Amino acid sequence: MLDLDVIDNPAAAVAALDPIKARLLAELSEPASAASLAARVGLTRQKVNYHLRVLEDHGLVRAVEQRQWGGLIERLMAATAASYVVSPAALGPIGADPARSNDRLSASYLIALAARILREVGALWRAARQKDKRLATLSIDSTIRFRSPAERAAFAADLTNAVAALATRYHDESAPAGRPHRLIVAAYPAPDEAQP
Repeated sequence: MLDLDVIDNPAAAVAALDPIKARLLAELSEPASAASLAARVGLTRQKVNYHLRVLEDHGLVRAVEQRQWGGLIERLMAATAASYVVSPAALGPIGADPARSNDRLSASYLIALAARILREVGALWRAARQKDKRLATLSIDSTIRFRSPAERAAFAADLTNAVAALATRYHDESAPAGRPHRLIVAAYPAPDEAQP
């Protein structure tokens, strides 16, 4: 089971967002049969089987074991990931795209950048998993409390200069075996930790 998977297929996204199917996915962090799930979620076994087939068709659950009970075969199902994220790719042409924004200081541009990261890294990660390879990434996550807007602006200028110097130092357009990497730096007010 993956710790996280990115859903980019529209039909799979619809299935995962359905309240009943989402509840079944949450229950399937550990393998379970349709009968045991039915008892837990208060549905008939037949309805649970229907929802499980849809989830299985979209690669969100898989059979992990089969048991013979008299003339019946009971399948134990498990979610393919502990959690899921829906990629903007599932929205097709209406998915967020930073190329549609001219205001690089706006929240909508930042959200579109985050959507592009999700779309691109999700596709790259899936391709890497299919080849049984790892995907090289780098993430930095930090919170900085600025004393004033002036200090925030000074930090932004220093960070811009540092990133520009590093990019100039390490970027080599002519490297024959080089591979370009996308670098995105974002800052926004940290949410109140007390909020859900």
